[in-house]
Formats: sequence, C-alpha cells, structure tokens
Amino acid sequence: MLDNLTGRLARIVKTIRGEARLTESNVQDAMREVRVALLEADVALPVVKDFVAAVKEKALGAEVISSLSPGQALVGVVHRELTLLMGEANVPLNFATTPPAVILMAGLQGSGKTTTTGKLAKYLREAKKKVLVVSCDVYRPAAIEQLRTVAAQVEVDFFASDAGQKPADIARAAVEYAKTHYHDVLIVDTAGRLAIDEPMMKEIAELHALLEPIETLFVVDAMQGQDAVNVAKAFNEALPLTGVVLTKLDGDARGGAALSVRHTTGKPIKFVGVGEKLAALEPFHPERMASRILGMGDIVSLVEEARKGVDQEAALELADKLRKGKGFDLEDFKAQITQMRKMGGISSLMDKLPAQLTSQVNPAQLQDDKQIRRIEGIINSMTPKERAHPDLLKASRKRRIAAGAGVPVQEINRLLKQFEQMQKMMKQMQKGGMAKMMRSMKGMMPGMR
Repeated sequence: MLDNLTGRLARIVKTIRGEARLTESNVQDAMREVRVALLEADVALPVVKDFVAAVKEKALGAEVISSLSPGQALVGVVHRELTLLMGEANVPLNFATTPPAVILMAGLQGSGKTTTTGKLAKYLREAKKKVLVVSCDVYRPAAIEQLRTVAAQVEVDFFASDAGQKPADIARAAVEYAKTHYHDVLIVDTAGRLAIDEPMMKEIAELHALLEPIETLFVVDAMQGQDAVNVAKAFNEALPLTGVVLTKLDGDARGGAALSVRHTTGKPIKFVGVGEKLAALEPFHPERMASRILGMGDIVSLVEEARKGVDQEAALELADKLRKGKGFDLEDFKAQITQMRKMGGISSLMDKLPAQLTSQVNPAQLQDDKQIRRIEGIINSMTPKERAHPDLLKASRKRRIAAGAGVPVQEINRLLKQFEQMQKMMKQMQKGGMAKMMRSMKGMMPGMR
C-alpha cells in the first residue's frame, strides 16, 4: 500500500547519492521531497511537520562514517525517525487479570471490526488461549451471524445473541458464560456506525464501564487517510484505548493512516491486517514497517512466516539440491509456489523482500489461490522429464499440456516466463546475492553490523 511513498523515498536517496557529505543545502532539498512524499501518502500535516523537523535536525548532526554514503546516512536517520513516529517496539496484549481477559473491539462500520475479531481469535487460539467471541452489534443486519460464521472458521467458541437483546445484557451474559466455561479470553465485537455519533459513543462507553476490559482496541481502516485521524481522536477522547489495529494495510490507498494514527492517539499499533484471509493478522513492528517503507524489505517477518508455513524438510532438500548445483526445475517451482500460498501468497512475500530483489520478478500473475492452482494444474499435466528439463517444452508438447490442464497455450508460455524469473532469483541467492545485498545495507538499519 505504501509503494508510492517507497518509490519517492528511493528517488530522494538516489539524488543525494552523488554528494560528498550531508550539508544543510542537500538535506533541505531532500526534506522538501520527503515532505511532498508524506503529504501525497495522506499523512496528516501536523505529523509531517514534526517528522520533517526531526529528520532535518538529526541528519545535520549525524556523523557520516567512511563506509556509508551520504544517501545511506540519510536513510538511516529517516529509518530511525519513521520507527519512532510509528511507536515503540511491538507491544503485546495484556493478560494480567483474572480470566476471562476481556478485549473490547471499537471502530466505525466498515473498518473490518468483525473480521478482525475473528483474526485476533485465531491468533490467540494458536497461542494456546481458550477464546470466546460475542457480538454486541444488534443494529447491523446479519452482524451476529457473520461473527458466528467467522468463529466456526477459526475454531473458537461463539456466544449466541440476537438483535432483540440490549448490548449491555449480551455483554453481561457473555462474561458470566466465559467464567463458568473457563475461557482465557473474551473478545467483544461492538456496533459501528457510518459516522461518529453521540449515541454510539455513549453506548460503547457504557459497555466499557460494564466490562472493564483489559484491552480496548481501536480498529481503523488504513485506507481512510486523513479521516482516520479525526476518527482516532474521537474514539480516544471517548474511551481509554490501549491499542490500535490497522486493517487493509494490503490495499492500494496511500496509507497515511499507518503513520498518523499512533502520533494522534499516543496509543501503540498492536496489530495490522495484511489480507482478507483469517490468518492475515500480524503483530506490528514499527522498525520492520519502516524498513519496508524504505525498500529494505522485512526479512525477519519473512523468516517468521516461513517457520509457521513452510515444510522445513522440503526446504532443506531444495537448499541441498541447489548447493550441489543441480539447478531449480519446474517441480521445485511448483513446490515453492505451494509454500508461498501457505505464507499468504507471492504478493505478501514480495512486500517483505528488499527492492533490489523484487525488481527482478513480476509477481502480478501469481497473486491469488486460483492462479496458483492453475499453475499447479499445468505442471501436473507435464511428464516428470518435462518438469526436470523445461527446455524440452516445444510447441507440440505445450499444446498437449494445455489440453490436459484445460488452459490456452498462452498460459503455458506465461508460466515458463515466470519460472525463468524465479530461476534467475534463485541463482542470485545461490551465488550470495542476498549476502551482498544485506552488506550493502550495512549501517542503514539499527543493529546491523
């Protein structure tokens, strides 16, 4: 979502790369571009002013060590200030209370509150918590049924309610049920509105007083831009928020909310929604997000996802094969895209890789499960010899494979082009491209040596 901002910041670094050192003049020019980049990304004006002033002050006082170019030194300062802007290191949920720990979800209608309730329930269930979810939204048609469906999908308990009940009565009964059935966590989904209004704020404040939640999470749509700041202010004044969840961070909007909400509320961003799937919820790490904005990628998150979703034995076999110089064939390609699907798809993977690598691969054709299944079907229509030796795939073989997979021949050609791109990337990583790339970023990220 922050691609435009990433691209602009990358261009700023390139323009300053030829300079011998950081001076007031070139920093001033760079900061003017940073200011425009942030405003175009829909970051709130007060946030932009504070950020630009802080970067300028730190950049002019920064020592440029011999191993760094002025561009790298400036990126280092911008990275640190972006991290500070988005808040402290990941703040975990607080469970220091007598069970059940109540989590109250607040936000406008359409912000993704109910889906986020399900995602959070799944996240906590995987952390070995016994979770109960309940909907106090008696106004929106089918809201209760939506949560019931989501709860079933993520395999957590659902407390039934209906539109004829009062939200306070539902909440009271749900707490009692959670106590008697030994639930660790109760997540309460509340009603949203299309705009901030007094009755909504009064109702949720009453629910808060009744439930005394250990966590009150404000769910905000990252695609709202400037509006998100006004909504955040209103909720922060009405409720003692403990954290923020940013949804739709995978969208194509400008994404200024990601940089504005924490500055506005003073509350930590605890989670981000990065896709429609119920597994697409990640703890928020400001330093990692800053790296992604600056085109450095997020290798740490990538490794964490790989540990959860990748077949370690298969990965080791592929690594051993490449190390022995046996090459990367179509069978390996199929295995890799299947693993990538488990990790949220290629778009999620590319978002976490540094720009130097992603620029070599066009992921546009591999962004959803349907397309990945089509690719698997095409490769399954090949003989083992054809998978091992893709150069055998001439016109007649392509026609046979296309008929077997039920796709036009153009799909076979597109697949082979994608395979060549992946093969090229694998060769670069095999030759130490990743190590070279990480060395080139030395000093640009805190803690790198």
